Amino acid sequence: MRFVRSGAGQSANGLARFLGVAILAAALSLTSACMTSKVDETRQIATSIQEGESIVILKRPQLEGIGTEEAFLDCVQENLGGQLLHPEKGQTAKRYRKSESVQFNIYGEQEFTDALFPWFEPSTAPANAGGLKSLLERPGVAGRLREIGVRYVVWVDGNTRKTDGGGAVSCAVGPGGGGCIGLGWWEKESGYLATVWDMQNGSEIGTVSADVNGTSVLIGAIAPIPIITPVRSTACNRLSDQLRSFLNGSDLAGAGGAAAASAGSR
Repeated sequence: MRFVRSGAGQSANGLARFLGVAILAAALSLTSACMTSKVDETRQIATSIQEGESIVILKRPQLEGIGTEEAFLDCVQENLGGQLLHPEKGQTAKRYRKSESVQFNIYGEQEFTDALFPWFEPSTAPANAGGLKSLLERPGVAGRLREIGVRYVVWVDGNTRKTDGGGAVSCAVGPGGGGCIGLGWWEKESGYLATVWDMQNGSEIGTVSADVNGTSVLIGAIAPIPIITPVRSTACNRLSDQLRSFLNGSDLAGAGGAAAASAGSR
């Protein structure tokens, strides 16, 4: 009887392994083709950041709904390629060769809102370029901006959310051992928009957006095996790359574009 139980357990485990491998192969095929991304850029003013200037990356205030995750803002700060002036604990910035990126600074979010208190609190922050111009006309605001050296404000709006899902994974333990079988999946969408304001001229320069969709799966193959599609981190990388190019004025090709950028930055 002991031998029979062992054989039955081995057969059950063998079948579970076979099914698990089949599900794993199908899931890998599914996830490898199921992440799409789109990056877009709109420029209104031909200008670019100059060496030594500073930007600040802020979460656009949300009165209702889910706002942008702090982890996403931290990721953009780290991947944008600037020098972090007020890094959080454990935060380091990705560095690029000088030929690839102008050496600019990234001012701390909390330090900026404290320095401009109360004008960038969620209830008082300007909602558009018209509100920005009105803010800059207030006594002391322009001088305070010059004092801390922040030239551009980058407002980030958006989030990552689950859009769909299905399937199931079940696990059981029997006389011959235990294991899991099945397939669960879920889809996530990351959509973010970065709007760039020039605090010196009181104008909106343009916008950069990144949209990423992806499918992740949980496979039951003896032990549960998760295959996670990095939707949010991919959106961060795409947005950071395009925003860095936008700030550097890489889209302002030719001598005419460079001259316009130089004139716009004065």
